[in-house]
Amino acid sequence: MTIDGGPAQGLHAQVLDAVGLAITEGGHPPGSVLRTDELARDFGASRTVVREVVRVLESMQLVESRRRVGVTVRPAEEWNVYDPRVIRWRLAGSDRPRQLRSLTVLRSAVEPVAAGLAAVRATPEQCAALTEAALGMVRTSRGHQLEGYLAHDVAFHRIVLNASGNEMFARLGDVVAEVLTGRTQHAVMFHDPDPAAVTLHVRVAEAVREGDAARAESLTREIATGALEELDVLAP
Repeated sequence: MTIDGGPAQGLHAQVLDAVGLAITEGGHPPGSVLRTDELARDFGASRTVVREVVRVLESMQLVESRRRVGVTVRPAEEWNVYDPRVIRWRLAGSDRPRQLRSLTVLRSAVEPVAAGLAAVRATPEQCAALTEAALGMVRTSRGHQLEGYLAHDVAFHRIVLNASGNEMFARLGDVVAEVLTGRTQHAVMFHDPDPAAVTLHVRVAEAVREGDAARAESLTREIATGALEELDVLAP
């Protein structure tokens, strides 16, 4: 079992996806014990594969291994909710609307500030790449080209975060990428993106290139507000 749309990456990835999704979906509630021998049997996997899966889940703080107890699922408030795979699993589950809203609020708090900083700190190369990403969004914004649009959208927001010059913001690139990808894969998007939102991205690129920090921040805040309003319609 893997998350819909994910490429097959071997038995390890399949077991990791299945167990991770089951934990975040509540199939293995906090405090429940995972038996490694049962997992190995259920998935037809070796104990070595299962142990590796458990180690990855431990690194995400989804589970903990204790002698004489076994592998125990940890409470949700202890999970590493910034891990891209945890985000992916949560977006694939029934709690998707709340998770999308939580992540979009996070974006609305961070990305406007990052855009303002980018207007001051972006290199000419980053400005050019940001403009190219925005124009790519324009080219793919019609004709149900959501996968192509997604690639340019992810690139745009990564560039803004990186160009801010703040390493903490830059590390959120994978988080934002998972949010945008999840919206597309789980149809929490219109068939064609909102033209006003596409235009705002172009205007942000212009503001960053012109060094107008206040305008870059204000326009990016408009993008975030629009994203939250879309959720009211598509994932209430």
